[in-house]
Amino acid sequence: VYFRLHRRRQRACDVRRANPVSWESPGDLKGHQAARIQGVSRMSQPVNIPKLSKTDLDRLAQSGIDLSMKNRCGSYLQMDQDIVQSECTQEGIEVLSYKKAMEKYDWMKEYAWNVVSPEKDDITKYVAAQKDPKGYVIIAHKGSNNIFPIQACLYLGSEQIQHVHNIIIAEEGAELHIISGCSSGEHVGKGGFHYGVSEFYVKKNAKISFTMIHNWTENIEVYPRSASVVEENGVFLSNYVCMQPVKKVQMYPTATLKGANSVARFSSIVISTPGSYMDLGSRAVLEAPGASAELITRAITKGGTIISRGHINGKVAGTRGHLECKGLILQDGLIYAIPEIEGSVVGTELSHEAAVGKLARDEIEYLMSRGLDENEATATIIRGFLDVKISGLPEALQQQIDASIDVAEKSGF
Repeated sequence: VYFRLHRRRQRACDVRRANPVSWESPGDLKGHQAARIQGVSRMSQPVNIPKLSKTDLDRLAQSGIDLSMKNRCGSYLQMDQDIVQSECTQEGIEVLSYKKAMEKYDWMKEYAWNVVSPEKDDITKYVAAQKDPKGYVIIAHKGSNNIFPIQACLYLGSEQIQHVHNIIIAEEGAELHIISGCSSGEHVGKGGFHYGVSEFYVKKNAKISFTMIHNWTENIEVYPRSASVVEENGVFLSNYVCMQPVKKVQMYPTATLKGANSVARFSSIVISTPGSYMDLGSRAVLEAPGASAELITRAITKGGTIISRGHINGKVAGTRGHLECKGLILQDGLIYAIPEIEGSVVGTELSHEAAVGKLARDEIEYLMSRGLDENEATATIIRGFLDVKISGLPEALQQQIDASIDVAEKSGF
């Protein structure tokens, strides 16, 4: 593990030295990179937000939010129920508030509450009942592409229920990359809740990568409800990272692969601290020939509870799916893995594996023999365990996931 991480970091340094790129302006890019962002009509301006403490600003940064906007092409920022920013500078891509999108496009009503039912549970019923709905709509129009990701920040600063309804659409041939940073203020006490409904639509030959980083506090309860539909040759990448304390998270996103050769990949990296209850999972329904899904989870308990669910349903021949959950128990807590594979036809290939255990003492001692002290050896093994590289994920988003692991490592995991 140690040498694998070392080689990876060395390769990254070699690439940066051989290909120095400044991201300050499109003019700094060369060749195909410049061509890909010629549609940027203007550079994004820094986000102006109400005054926050340095600690809370750091918490935003740790959840992937770049207030300078140097490496972002668009931004949506909601603080409690106030929409602070909603814009995108990339040609062909729109970032709108939910309310504005419904007013601008009559056809948008066809996408609202289509893959997530408003009657699903008490959470969706609450969001659907709001007379003043909040949340964002991101539309990547046909053939558009963003080299810089769009950031969506949902910040909870007081004891209330924050509710959002988000719709994300990648039209035919479009490519859309989003980082969603969800955070709360350090002083938010009991009574802070986040209810989030998200609906994703990946059209023919389109791609969406959605990376959600949670950085809540130990009093916050979080209830995301999301689902996606992927059409022919479409790709949907969903990444979830939560390595900071939270009172409760309950989520079970579902991807329905309706088109031939469509792909869905879910990757989750979570750490549960004492007092945290995390009921997580993902589900993929394979409904077309050539459809494939991969559900990967890395879970660590330091005294909290993690329920890791996974379900792949192969409904037609020529489909493939793999589900994997690996857990580490660092302090007495609970990891409960529930992998399910369901096949109903000849010709679907599904597999799963699950493992829960502790750090191997011989691995720690081996690294100590190489000059690391026990804490360094332990951190190196844990980092290697969490080091999930996601195929097809833009480097900027992979770096953000790595940065979240860095923060957890510095705090001693």
